[in-house]
Amino acid sequence: MTHDELLAFDREHIWHPYTSITQPLSVYAVESAAGVRIRLKDGRELIDGMASWWSVIHGYNHPLLTATLQEQAARLSHVMFGGLTHEPAVQLARSLVDITPKGLDLVFFADSGSVAVEVAMKMAIQYFHGAGRPEKKRFLTIRSGYHGDTLHCMSVCDPVNGMHQLFAGVLPQYYFAERPRCCFGDVWQEEDISSFSQLMEEHHDELCGVILEPIVQGAGGMRFYHPEYLRRVRTLCDHYGVLLIADEIATGFGRSGKLFACNHADVVPDLLCVGKALTGGYLSLAAVIARKEIGEMVSAGEPGVFMHGPTFMANPLACAVACSSVQLLLDSDWQTQVHTLEQGLEQGLAPCREFTSVEEVRVLGGIGVVEMKEPVDMEWIQAGFVEKGVWVRPFGRLVYVMPPYCIETEDLKILTTAICDVLAEGQLR
Repeated sequence: MTHDELLAFDREHIWHPYTSITQPLSVYAVESAAGVRIRLKDGRELIDGMASWWSVIHGYNHPLLTATLQEQAARLSHVMFGGLTHEPAVQLARSLVDITPKGLDLVFFADSGSVAVEVAMKMAIQYFHGAGRPEKKRFLTIRSGYHGDTLHCMSVCDPVNGMHQLFAGVLPQYYFAERPRCCFGDVWQEEDISSFSQLMEEHHDELCGVILEPIVQGAGGMRFYHPEYLRRVRTLCDHYGVLLIADEIATGFGRSGKLFACNHADVVPDLLCVGKALTGGYLSLAAVIARKEIGEMVSAGEPGVFMHGPTFMANPLACAVACSSVQLLLDSDWQTQVHTLEQGLEQGLAPCREFTSVEEVRVLGGIGVVEMKEPVDMEWIQAGFVEKGVWVRPFGRLVYVMPPYCIETEDLKILTTAICDVLAEGQLR
């Protein structure tokens, strides 16, 4: 297909995420990608600031990961996981048990991050059925969170500012504590936990789980909160007998500066969800890593099994490339890479603090956020970034980046300069 034919068919027949069919945003046709660069079909190259929604931490077309995928495809591309197992799944499970917080011993593979969150929520519900407490079937979370786009996940996303308020009358009604106000790096303020603590005290008899994104709230607001908040949540869950689900789909595998964001607070959740960067962006795969006691309790109750089984669970291609991606990360000096990335983002985005249109600039690990006072004009701002040779995909009032860890200093400077320049131009419109 020619470039124009491709875009014409796409416009007529393909529905892209978070877009309108009647007023579609422009899309850009990709020819190939390597390292931190996306090559468009029209010949332009873009420095990728999004790591394809947090996932491509090693850069595109990494030779080791590509070779792993090719070798695995020649042996076994897929087999059902019901009654069968295979080495890539076993090796990946071993790796996840080894690197996640101590005490998480059971691995359940899922198709995507949203499905992993669904799985964790179902595990929490079944756990208390097995414990003889079926009335404990509701969840507590914090405002400004995001946990995915499937139906049950939407019920624990922010009910006001999240993406899913349209479905409010359909979704289960759960409890929302005020979002943490004490930011990462601030002095801890005890009153920050009061809303959460009060809801836990009032409703613990009906709560099976607390679900939150540790330290970094992603698509619900891109906020970074104090590790002490997470420690207090863990203490309250233990005190009241409620499971803690840590959604590390976005933060897992080093993005926040720690291998897992829970490590900032030295907290071990009861259930840990991972995805996105798990395969280095090659294939969709996620996992829930749980305490063994949870599996035993689920198995003790009716019907004696966990009620979930995706068709493509533990796909050998995805598991094999995930094994290589995790090992590639562990063998690298990823801490230095992320620290250097953090410094470059802080320095490069600092000029945005002077813009009257900007509410706040914040950086943690490999995440840089420029929060605007008003929602951005997506069509205009996207075209502006592409014109300057970078790929940045804002949403709402947030212009944010999380580049691949391997980005070079000069490319990072080009990326942050482009953000500053486009936002400066926006003030003059």
